[in-house]
Amino acid sequence: MGTTVKIPYLLLLISATALASEGTLQQCRGIADSSARLACYDALPLPTTDAGGTESRTALPRTPVPETPAQFGLTREAIAPMVELSTIESTIPGHFDGWYPNRRVRLANGQVWQVADGTTRLYELDNPRVTIRRRALGAFYLDLSIDNHSIRVRRVE
Repeated sequence: MGTTVKIPYLLLLISATALASEGTLQQCRGIADSSARLACYDALPLPTTDAGGTESRTALPRTPVPETPAQFGLTREAIAPMVELSTIESTIPGHFDGWYPNRRVRLANGQVWQVADGTTRLYELDNPRVTIRRRALGAFYLDLSIDNHSIRVRRVE
């Protein structure tokens, strides 16, 4: 009987803590002045860990931040959670004579992309504009502005 009394009390305690946290968050969200709203969020208690390394309170979810063009194409492990870009645009500086399997292409923004499929295409272009698009299952495709051929690429730098 002692166990059945403790379990509902524990659930009531956890529910009350969760409701208090959500109520406090709602209060902070409702503050119009950005400085006061930030001060309200800063005043929220942070989760703590006990000696056993377990969290005594659930951590607040991290808000995703926008992905920057410099992070485009990097693996998820290399960057924090963020809103993903769907495309980037740049140029290939200088003369571009085309692509072949495993060719590395340095863009004007400093990124280096490697051809990841077995296609070959020859061109005689100077400073061509390119768009790299994110596709399904983490694939990236490089599109040249002069035609409708796309090549699968992966970012190496």
